Amino acid sequence: MSGKVVLVTGGSGLIGSEIIRELNASGYRSINLDLHVENDLVKGTWKCDITEPTSVDETIASIVEEFGSIDGLVNNAYPRTSDWGKPVDQIEIESWRKNVDMQMNSVFYITQRVLSHMVKQNSGSVVNIASIYGVVGNDPTLYENTGISAPAAYSAIKGGLINLTRYLASHYGQHGVRVNALSPGGIFDHQDPKFVEAYERRVPLRRMGNPNDIAPVVQFLLSDQAKYITGQNIIVDGGYTAQ
Repeated sequence: MSGKVVLVTGGSGLIGSEIIRELNASGYRSINLDLHVENDLVKGTWKCDITEPTSVDETIASIVEEFGSIDGLVNNAYPRTSDWGKPVDQIEIESWRKNVDMQMNSVFYITQRVLSHMVKQNSGSVVNIASIYGVVGNDPTLYENTGISAPAAYSAIKGGLINLTRYLASHYGQHGVRVNALSPGGIFDHQDPKFVEAYERRVPLRRMGNPNDIAPVVQFLLSDQAKYITGQNIIVDGGYTAQ
């Protein structure tokens, strides 16, 4: 995969940084699109606000001008409002609308713009990072007495993203472009020990996921090894959704 240009949104974050590392190790030219550029573990970081169409347009134009192509896109960024995580009966409608706009609509826009270049190339691969909560309902008992919640908007957005993946795969396959989703289960990030213990009891493999469980699957979906895979949602959850 030497020299293939792959954009990773939110590449400075927990999962994004590991995706960047995996791609770099596999010979890709990975480009991190993020508002936070201080992470020196990633190379090729471009400051970009994916929630602002002008920022997206300018960044993509600059990347195409410099590198000549965009071979892959990983929609990993997770922008959200400061009141994210309120119980469903306390969510203000404006907050709901803003989160749908920041997350779902920003993925649509950057993907739309990147796909226009992939069509010209007659090749490319898009990987949307979704979630098991876009596939199944959450288990409220996991969050009891932890101060952690599973936001309603998260499930709505990730479920929508999975079906958008199918739509785009059906539409762009004729242009040699593949579009897939990857749905992680819970990723360990030093959460409340009560939550971790409860979650791990629920998972057949008896542990939460780690970023290095996710990144190799992203790399696979971008690679030619997955050349006949499109429109799929690959669930990486230790068996959580198998029960």
